[in-house]
This record gives sequence, structure tokens and C-alpha cells, in this order.
Amino acid sequence: MEGRYSFENDDLFRTLCGIADQNLPSLEENLDVQLIARGNQFLIGGAAPQVQLAIDFFRRVASDYDQRPRHGLEEFDIKYILSMLQKNRQMNEANEHQVALFDEDPVEALGSTTQKVFVTARGKPIYPRTHRQASYLESVQTQPITFCLGPAGTGKTFLAIVTACRKLMNGEVDRIILTRPAVEAGESLGFLPGDLNQKVDPYLRPVYDALYECLGIEKVHSLIAARRIEIAPLAYMRGRTLNQAMVVLDEAQNCTLAQLKMFLTRLGRNSSMCIGGDETQVDLNPGRSGLLKAAEILSHVPGISIIRFGKEDIVRNAIVERIVAAFEKEEGL
Repeated sequence: MEGRYSFENDDLFRTLCGIADQNLPSLEENLDVQLIARGNQFLIGGAAPQVQLAIDFFRRVASDYDQRPRHGLEEFDIKYILSMLQKNRQMNEANEHQVALFDEDPVEALGSTTQKVFVTARGKPIYPRTHRQASYLESVQTQPITFCLGPAGTGKTFLAIVTACRKLMNGEVDRIILTRPAVEAGESLGFLPGDLNQKVDPYLRPVYDALYECLGIEKVHSLIAARRIEIAPLAYMRGRTLNQAMVVLDEAQNCTLAQLKMFLTRLGRNSSMCIGGDETQVDLNPGRSGLLKAAEILSHVPGISIIRFGKEDIVRNAIVERIVAAFEKEEGL
């Protein structure tokens, strides 16, 4: 079978082809078709299902590129779109009556990953990169409490802080409260120099990094001085009622069930919480982490949403996904 797809955006077509069409062999291998670049279109040859997959793929790529002009199109976006389209087709082939991953139009049903969430201090627009990230952002924006479980590199912390910054800047909340348990990951907290705040500061460094990326260093320190951003260890939450705030708990896999209960019951009026963690990176003694148990207990409670990321949602360096997959294989997961 032969097909063709014409691109309205010449820049995208040139990006896909690469210099001297150097990207075509990789595209052909991934799509299992033969591609010939002519003008602003691909002539597509191969088996009928593969030709249709390639057309759906190019349609989705073009849609994303047009709707995210300042974000552009990265290698991860291309691989993710292809993997989701392939997964949907495999599910349909396995059982024609099985509910598909996407709706009838696989291009439209990949999810709304083109909605801009925030613009950083450096002018970079932030978008969800996968359909689970889009669901996560919607949940954090609309639900009182969101649990997010998944491996490193899936955007659990960063997207929660992005949403918190957006709510603060839009006047939806009066303050942001960011916290994480001060649990050693192989090192001893007691040997670190300084007072308590100086000792726990390294544990909160990832939170600062995300804030600096979103708002800029000067703006962050100004908001901290005005007490509109509070960054503190989890132990500092006991006995408080957190009103009119967006509260983010990072590294929740290092919390006991009692700590999570204490934290969750701090929620006050007009506030929301996001609890993120990776159950495969627990630094507590075996059996002490309460994250999965808390998610199980609260899974049917109205107003609480639980989002689970997979390794296909990892948006860091591509090797991170391979590292996670290798450890899962070794651990028999």
C-alpha cells in the first residue's frame, strides 16, 4: 500500500527529515515503512496498517508542533507519540472488542498535551509532555488532594510546583508550602555542619531548584521573605492548619503512615495538597514506608485523586528510562 502526508509547516518537515534526510532511516525503522521526501510531503510505502500508523503519527506530530510554537518538538515527543499510537493498535489487535487506550480518532485522543501551563522566569513555556502528565496537572488544579506515584524523572515534583506557582501568581492561593521528610539516603544528617535549618537545607534543594526555574532566584527569595513561600521539613507541619495554600509534599515514600496521616489532616480552607513519591526509592527501613498504604486506604475517598506514572512518562535523559527498566527487570517487577 502507498500513502502520503503533506506538511503545512515547512520547518517541521525539515526537522523530521534532518540534514540531507539523515533522520529518514530512523523514522523508517520506527514506523516500519519506506519514506520518500518530496517537496513538503512524505510518500509512504508499506503494509496498510503501518502506512495508516505513519499517517496518524505525522498528523499528531504536526498538531503538537503547531500548537506549541515556542516549545518546538523534541525527540521525547516523537518517541512518546509513536509509542502511544503503537500501544493503542496492539490493544485493538489483541481484542477487537477491548476498550482502546484512545477513542476512535487516535490522534485527537492522545490527550491534551498542548495546553500551556506556565511560563518560567526565562520565558520558557511549560507543557505536559504525556497524557498522564496532563491528567496529573488537571487533578492538582481541580482536586483537594492528589497522590502521584511513579519513577524518577516523570515530573512529579516539578509539575506540582509549577501548578503551585501558577495558583500563587493568579491569586488562587495566598501562599505555597513545600515540604519533604528529612531522611538520610545513605549519609548521616548529624554529620552535616550548621544548625537544624542548615542541616535540612540539602534535602530541600530540589524544591528550591524547581522554584528558581519557575520564578527566578530574586522573586523566590522575595516571596520567601514575605512568607508567601514556605519551605520546611515535614516535622514542622505538626499542629498546624494550612488555609488558603497550595501544599506540596515531595519524597513521600520516605514518610510513615502516621506521618502521612498527620500531614493530610493539616488541610485547611480553600487549600489543596499534592503528595508525590517513588515507591522504589525508599530510604526507610523495610516495611516502614506508608505511601502505598495511604494511597490504598484513600483510593475511594471523594476529592482524592491518585495518578500513577510509568517509565514511559520519564522525560529526563532517555537513558533514565532504560535505567528504570533495567532495575525493574532485576527486581522482577
